[in-house]
Amino acid sequence: MLGFVFALGGGSVQAADIVVGQAAPLSGTLASTGKEMVLGAKIYFDSVNAQGGIGGRRINHVVKDDGYKTEETVRLTRELIEKDKAVGLIGYAGTGNIAELLKQGVLAAGNVPLVAPYTGGEPLRKPYNPYIFHIRAGYADEAERMVDQFTGVGLNRVAVFYQNDAFGLAGLAGVEAALAKRNLKLAARGSYEKGSEDVAKAVASINQGAPQAIVMIAVMRPAAAFVREYRRQDNGAQIFSISVINGPDLFALAGGTAARGVGITQVVPSPVRGTQRVVVEYREALRKYAPQAQPSYTSFEEYLGAKVLVEGLKRIKGEITPEALLKALETVDTDLGGFKVRFSPNNRIGSSYIDVTLLRGDGQLSN
Repeated sequence: MLGFVFALGGGSVQAADIVVGQAAPLSGTLASTGKEMVLGAKIYFDSVNAQGGIGGRRINHVVKDDGYKTEETVRLTRELIEKDKAVGLIGYAGTGNIAELLKQGVLAAGNVPLVAPYTGGEPLRKPYNPYIFHIRAGYADEAERMVDQFTGVGLNRVAVFYQNDAFGLAGLAGVEAALAKRNLKLAARGSYEKGSEDVAKAVASINQGAPQAIVMIAVMRPAAAFVREYRRQDNGAQIFSISVINGPDLFALAGGTAARGVGITQVVPSPVRGTQRVVVEYREALRKYAPQAQPSYTSFEEYLGAKVLVEGLKRIKGEITPEALLKALETVDTDLGGFKVRFSPNNRIGSSYIDVTLLRGDGQLSN
């Protein structure tokens, strides 16, 4: 459980600060994930500020709680751009939330880049959008990896448990496409509504299809409820989740007996066992700036995102503006220390890294 508190920004921006905005779900069903997202960016910005900032200017990480509500994401993003004068945004959650920003032209109006959104939804990737810089593989890529693993061992009856919105539907489409490549169809599906933890109908619907494997396209609390209820009924299908789920949190919420053996795809290297230079750097920053927190894939992903954003800031020649940052990010083609990110004027998909992990009986993840 997270034992730290974030000061939500908005009233303490200084004229010389470089403002980076983040609307994150610090309350509601995605709160535990949102806090990890903010933490990862925060500890990197703290380390940059401790070394003098960007050209002597401090990075002010202004955080606002959107509660995972689309209308709040839109309202608070306008506030970050218009009132707080953010030159860039980082680490938003929710395919549907971000899609609404695009639909309403919020990013375009401010010419503001969004770096490292915590989503792999295809609608944010295709068609090409110049304002979003992804550092994670897409849900379709994760679905392909899972289906390949299932079918490779003869598990051809695959079901999907998903959130009934743009996020869940994007993941569902990815699984269906991966199955279709192998001349297979979905065995069953079951959904829940965004913001709800009512999974009873989904469990019943999936049970009817007698699947051998289940892919979860869900956020933390509903995913835990599904695993707990599905296993309570003594069902033996292999359960996998896409990377938006934190393994130890799932283990705690669902219960060890139910969660043990759940697979989770990952889009960054292990923050616990990894030996890459950037992983070691991340763990050191965590010990220094948030000693009470534990390493997690979520906070590490946003730590990487913050490094990318700062790399863009460092490349700006002249005045630091949203447009200048957007143009500078287009030139980022770098190794962050064992994790490569590459953008260009025509490419916003910085990485396609995917790994597969399993929840052990002690609540930790193993490859």
